Formats: sequence, C-alpha cells, structure tokens
Amino acid sequence: MKKAKKRVFSIVKAVKENARDRVGTPPPERVIPDPKQKLAAKPKHQETLADLLEKQDGDV
Repeated sequence: MKKAKKRVFSIVKAVKENARDRVGTPPPERVIPDPKQKLAAKPKHQETLADLLEKQDGDV
C-alpha cells in the first residue's frame, strides 16, 4: 500500500475554517430568475375580445 499523502498547511483554508467556526456556514447559493425569460413567458399584449371569440368558435 502507498503511504498517505501529507497534507500541506494552507493559510487560506485555516482562515476559512476559523471563520466558519465563528460565524457559521454561508447560506446556499440562490438562483436569481432571468428577467428576459420572465418577459418571454407572458405575452406583451392582452388578447382582444375578437381574438377570444375566434378561439372559442374554432374549439367548438
């Protein structure tokens, strides 16, 4: 069997570990919704009464 690799001391990791002990772990990442996708999901103009009546006649 191979020997276990020695861990090299890292100041950055030590500081982060110390901060987590004092403050706590950071909250998980939150995804911010893309405003362009939100606009594409809903139509720009409301349907007119004529459009609604045409759809209704076509379905019946």
